[in-house]
Amino acid sequence: MQLKDALELFRGKCGLEVGGPSRIFLKDGLIPIYPLVKELDGCNFSKETLWEHGLEEGQTYKYGDKVGYQFICEATNLEEKVLPNQYDFIISSNCLEHSTNPLKILVRFVMAVKSGGLILLILPKKEVTFDHKRKVTTYAHLYEDYKKDIGEDDLSHLPEILELHDLSLDPPAGTLEQFKERSLKNYDNRGLHHHVFDLPLLLTILKSLNLEKVYSDDIVSDYIVIGRKK
Repeated sequence: MQLKDALELFRGKCGLEVGGPSRIFLKDGLIPIYPLVKELDGCNFSKETLWEHGLEEGQTYKYGDKVGYQFICEATNLEEKVLPNQYDFIISSNCLEHSTNPLKILVRFVMAVKSGGLILLILPKKEVTFDHKRKVTTYAHLYEDYKKDIGEDDLSHLPEILELHDLSLDPPAGTLEQFKERSLKNYDNRGLHHHVFDLPLLLTILKSLNLEKVYSDDIVSDYIVIGRKK
């Protein structure tokens, strides 16, 4: 299946974006989903993030030239805001790497989409980011974090990040001391990449969640996978 054909699966559907809005989904983006969908709500963990400010829950989620409902909620607690089988699809770009417990988030995604619903994930390639010195996280590690119900306040990956994070590719992070200071407040800002992904890991995750692979590829600096709930 070509990407343009995969995107047609979203046309006229109602969905949720977690961690957006995202430029990549705009009309002139690499994956122009926004113009295709009928309705789209959004979910962000806080009213204030490194990327968005002054968010308010309600009919305030702006994506392209459209508006949907903005939820303020941890994605790991999505069931507090979203009903089971509520959406036709969920999309999320460059978000899961910022979570300590991405499998917990994805379990919530699966619960929130209807049978036959789609989950689209975009994750950055480590080779072209400040994570290029780090190893790809194993599925076993992600599953162990899920079993332990690791919370978003966890900083167990911080020593590795401080050692291997390439600050030359992350100017907003500042000096090593500034980066460390910000990272110690990660629960508030969510700037850290706790985990590093590649395409085989993402496909393993889809399989573990009993999602049918609809599409997978790498695009410029990111990986994209689309799974369908059976």
